[in-house]
Amino acid sequence: MKNRSFPILIAVILLMAIMFPSHNIAVQKLDYEKYGNIAIAVVKADYPNEKVTDYEYKGRKKVSTMEVQDAFQFLVKENGKEKIVLVTINHNIKDNKFLSLVVQEQSK
Repeated sequence: MKNRSFPILIAVILLMAIMFPSHNIAVQKLDYEKYGNIAIAVVKADYPNEKVTDYEYKGRKKVSTMEVQDAFQFLVKENGKEKIVLVTINHNIKDNKFLSLVVQEQSK
């Protein structure tokens, strides 16, 4: 009796490679860096004399088939009080065009 599990395993691996190409991970990283730099610049412009003590990428949400939203969280110390500043950036994933940016301030 022949072992059929090896060819099936190879077929599954090839199918996964086609369905989930690694270039998507690289593209998302480039987007993350590009839009992260925009978020940092906006927070620095909105809080020019304040200390930004923490920065975290909160992840990506799919808004539609062509649009995603990246979220970035900052911890800003303003007048001795810490605030959380959330920056969300929507952009088109097909042509990598910026669509919108929202800054929300929250008390810690």
